[in-house]
Amino acid sequence: MLKISDILIAHQEMESFADLAAYVTAVAAGGERFFRMDVKPPFPDTPLDWEDRLEAAFSGLAR
Repeated sequence: MLKISDILIAHQEMESFADLAAYVTAVAAGGERFFRMDVKPPFPDTPLDWEDRLEAAFSGLAR
């Protein structure tokens, strides 16, 4: 299961919400089946609808 907290701990080089969304997309494309949003991303550019955007990135609906 892919969790935001695990991503943030393992990839401290991420500097933006866009970096996180791109990583989520890549992991999902690699075959991950489950995603849990257990913490809010700490980036200054995190949008108000961050949960919807990350779900879209994971499910392949992001543009």
